Amino acid sequence: MVNQIEIDSAYMQMAKTWETLSKAKRKKVGALIVKDHQIISDGFNGTPTGFPNECEGEDGKTLPWVLHAESNAITKLAKGTQSSANATLYVTLSPCYQCSKLIIQAGIKRVVYTDDYSDQTGLELLSKSDIVVTKLSL
Repeated sequence: MVNQIEIDSAYMQMAKTWETLSKAKRKKVGALIVKDHQIISDGFNGTPTGFPNECEGEDGKTLPWVLHAESNAITKLAKGTQSSANATLYVTLSPCYQCSKLIIQAGIKRVVYTDDYSDQTGLELLSKSDIVVTKLSL
């Protein structure tokens, strides 16, 4: 029988593959939303539809309109019929504060991540909710 750590590792490997689609130069991030053992959405950090797919300006700083992988995956669900209520989010970098608000509002109940974002306020916010947060070492 497959255990939860094996399942989490498999989905995280997929999220790591998904991050390779990002055109970001500084940090590539991938995300998957899984519900009832099915991937219902995916995302990577990048620009909104219709924008040039460049994440950094000439100064090397992230452009203000770049979407994080989590927000990309969550907002993709708005175009479809799937619900993220009680789902698990697999993301290769711990969520920022803004994405953590979206995670809470989306009804996601579990977040699994591998790398720590420099700003830990997103994790602090998630810890105040009923969301289970797990750091996974691959």
